[in-house]
Amino acid sequence: MTQIDQAVDIREGEELDVAVVDQFMKQAIPGLNGVPTIKQYPGGASNLTYQVDYGDKSYVLRRPPFGKIARSAHDMLREARVMQALKPVYPYVPNIVAICDDHEVLGCDFYVMERLKGIILRQDFPKDFELNEADTRKLCLNVIDKLVDLHKVDAKDAGLDKLGKGLGYVQRQIGGWSDRFRKSRTDDVGDFETVMSWLNDKMPADTAQVVIHNDYRFDNVVLNPDNPFEVIGVLDWEMATIGDPLMDLGNSLAYWIQADDEGPFQILRRQPTHRPGMLTRREVVDYYMEKSGFQANNFDFYEIYGLFRLAVIIQQIYYRYYHGQTKDKRFAGFGHAANYLEKRCLRLMGESDL
Repeated sequence: MTQIDQAVDIREGEELDVAVVDQFMKQAIPGLNGVPTIKQYPGGASNLTYQVDYGDKSYVLRRPPFGKIARSAHDMLREARVMQALKPVYPYVPNIVAICDDHEVLGCDFYVMERLKGIILRQDFPKDFELNEADTRKLCLNVIDKLVDLHKVDAKDAGLDKLGKGLGYVQRQIGGWSDRFRKSRTDDVGDFETVMSWLNDKMPADTAQVVIHNDYRFDNVVLNPDNPFEVIGVLDWEMATIGDPLMDLGNSLAYWIQADDEGPFQILRRQPTHRPGMLTRREVVDYYMEKSGFQANNFDFYEIYGLFRLAVIIQQIYYRYYHGQTKDKRFAGFGHAANYLEKRCLRLMGESDL
């Protein structure tokens, strides 16, 4: 059996007070005994995710990053409530077991959910996880199917129809991400003005109003260790909202780096979409359209939007590093990544017939 995804030692400066966590957990969850073991999941550059173990009972605690953060960012309470509402109609959401808005506990809002014990595919397949080309394709299609399933959820039935702001989602995204980029730009990164202008000029109307994940990737999907084709969980609902499904797919494609992509793009790869059998981006779009029933005359807008949005996310993190607000060396090259993504957007814009 392939190794189940595990947490590791906690990064310096991101430790939790074990006694405080223990007291909260025992008040919130009956039947816990002993002192917990706390470790940290290494992935992600935003919210912090910890594994809290009491013997064979295992939980996951999610909290915002340490330090000063924007008031509207890292809303743990919203994420937990979205998950609670979605769970009855989209069973791949982990169960929420406790929510805390008392800042006397950890100095922030946080929540605790069940830990789904399974395989999470990150940059490469695990060493003992070998699939042939046909099986890799089967896995790939199953993962895309879960995004299609999400976009078919009846938001009103789930009580989530008020989660978004209604029509105009595409326009709000282009305006919002453009504003965030301008506020987080550093002197060593391009201005993206040509890209932002193109996106503003080419905006289509909203395709539909559905529940979207906004960060759907392989490393947010949990696979059954006894049957790795089966998706048993979808994680990281921080940015979920009501919005345009093709914008959601465009976000996912920004991370979908395939085997024949150029070297600088390969450096950014964080999921095993380069493996033989994985669909190309074009095949992903065609398959999604066929299964979902949504259509776009030209997907270039959504692909370029996804790359631009990824560039803004990278740049916001790099801004903190550039100004000494974080010393995490993982972020030192993020400025180069943002510059590359600007060049990629410009090239795709030149090739687009929109």
